[in-house]
Amino acid sequence: MSKSIDQRSVDAIRILSADAIQKANSGHPGLPLGAAPAAYTLWAKVMNHNPKDPKWENRDRFILSGGHGSMLLYSLLHLFGYGLTREDLMNFRQLGSLTPGHPEYRHTTGVEATTGPLGAGMAMAVGMAMAEKHLASVFNTAEHPVVDHYTYVLGGDGCMMEGISYEAFSLAGTLGLSKLIVLYDSNDISIEGGTNIAFRESVQKRFEAFGFQTLRVEDGNDTAAILAAIQEAKADTTRPSMIEIKTKIGAGCPAKEGKASAHGEPLGVENVAALRENLGWEDSTPFMVPQDIYDHYTAVAEENARKEEAWNALFAAWRSANPDKAALWDTYHDEDYAEKLYEDEGFWRITEKAEATRNVSGQLINYMKERIPNFFGGAADLAPSTKTYMKDLGDFSKETPEGSNLHFGVRELAMAAIGNGIRLHGGLRPFVSTFFVFSDYVKPMARLSALMQVPLTYVLTHDSIGVGEDGPTHEPIEQLAMFRAMPNFYAFRPADAMETAAAWYFATTSKTTPTALVLSRQNLPQLEGSSKEALKGAYILEDSAKDTPDAIIIATGSEVQLAVEARKALLTEGVDVRVVSMPCMDLFNDQPAEYREKVLPSSVTRRVSVEALTTFGWERYVGLTGKSIGMTGFGASAPGSVIFEHFGITTDAVIAAVKEQL
Repeated sequence: MSKSIDQRSVDAIRILSADAIQKANSGHPGLPLGAAPAAYTLWAKVMNHNPKDPKWENRDRFILSGGHGSMLLYSLLHLFGYGLTREDLMNFRQLGSLTPGHPEYRHTTGVEATTGPLGAGMAMAVGMAMAEKHLASVFNTAEHPVVDHYTYVLGGDGCMMEGISYEAFSLAGTLGLSKLIVLYDSNDISIEGGTNIAFRESVQKRFEAFGFQTLRVEDGNDTAAILAAIQEAKADTTRPSMIEIKTKIGAGCPAKEGKASAHGEPLGVENVAALRENLGWEDSTPFMVPQDIYDHYTAVAEENARKEEAWNALFAAWRSANPDKAALWDTYHDEDYAEKLYEDEGFWRITEKAEATRNVSGQLINYMKERIPNFFGGAADLAPSTKTYMKDLGDFSKETPEGSNLHFGVRELAMAAIGNGIRLHGGLRPFVSTFFVFSDYVKPMARLSALMQVPLTYVLTHDSIGVGEDGPTHEPIEQLAMFRAMPNFYAFRPADAMETAAAWYFATTSKTTPTALVLSRQNLPQLEGSSKEALKGAYILEDSAKDTPDAIIIATGSEVQLAVEARKALLTEGVDVRVVSMPCMDLFNDQPAEYREKVLPSSVTRRVSVEALTTFGWERYVGLTGKSIGMTGFGASAPGSVIFEHFGITTDAVIAAVKEQL
């Protein structure tokens, strides 16, 4: 009996995936073979998406959380006409190709998020669904639901084992994200064998506890049952849904089906041939798909294009009927809008009193939210301490989706991934926040921010041993060095209000770089020489009267005041030094060589750095003969002033270090 066009279209995904992985002699065929029916059903029968306009605002979002199964996604993008050619599939996992080993956002058209670390895609999907829910509450009217789309995420047992999925889905259920639908590729296999060696819980019961609607499809090849389950999921308007689809890893390959060996290695030439025979795929030529299958995919894509045309008409009618909302929409989607802050005198105001930079940041957030209406953010249960609550904007919740303050609960890892998802969705400027020491829980997803070039803002307070009494578990030491080591990530440690404003300006205007604001708990004085020059990463705060300074002191954050006090004391002894404030190393490194030489002339080798964190990395600026004052171990529990004295991070220590250089 001949197969239907739907069945043959599913088989095309399997064949292309197997061929590409075999040609590369590298990859993961198990997921694409097992999940092909579910993915095809979703993309061809349910999802609103238009290959001719991959950035259509109201498209449904799809994330492949099990990013190792990337050939599933690449096959779909190729067959639907997103621009991936047969040659692109043939270059799978090769240098410079559009089909890297794991999907990469910005690199391949149609990829909504970079995935690879299991579970990350699950949490980013939660962020996208949160963004949709909030934007719908802001812009929709009864007559014109212009924000009305779903977020679908597909992942397997590994994604469900990762702690990030627990964190994210617990929040998703609490928030009632009814337009989030999770497709669980449940095949009971992991790399080491059957999942029962380490994973025996009922995933369905766990999701029920989270507040999800849970559905189950017993046969992952039954596209009719899969379609019915997705439709049932969409019918629930109060809860997110999880559909457990029982599949067989490596489905269709007689020697590999249901076996762990199907996960992460090519099937082998003979097994690819056996797959073809078992599926009834007549053409033995690799990467060859019959024209009628391409025609079928094209017809589906054209139908979806008509859906966008209908939405465009709805959107035009909405704009005409709601000019105020339309103007607000334009502001939300204007990536350059925040640049107006540069000429805003109120934003750059300088207070006279000493103030913690976390407090200054809180004031700036509440100033900016009046001028940048699409601010959307919060903290991992620490907003009162990180000063990230936006007054009068309400809380985002199941009952009040129009609120702009996010309550992530104690979920730092998921928080960062959710922030990525919100920014990836578009239309909002999210920020996330926790104590700096807990950035260890944040870093894996901050790394994805940097890799995806997603300009998410991280507000990280309690920035040094100045935390004091809470002791070494809460005193960050090595965390700033870790962020500085990350490509395409900018970490600011401002010394006062002006530098804090510069950090926020950079963060809100960045197009491709995530930013961390590393802020103090203790009060810091306002520095006379601080200025917008902080936007260059480092600048001369106080200069020597000599053409060539006797020495240079470089400092960040709370230690800049120590450098200033040391300079005053040294002047009384006839030693004239330059003080350089360096709020952001990476930004300074981006400046032209002439500017860097002006600030840190190579002729001045007598240099001292001071920072109440690890000294690691400072040798780049002080050289082999310079001196770095900082931490070489963990902190201790005592009042902050006592801690600084105990570890020798004092004005006297800076003076002694300069004299040692002389």
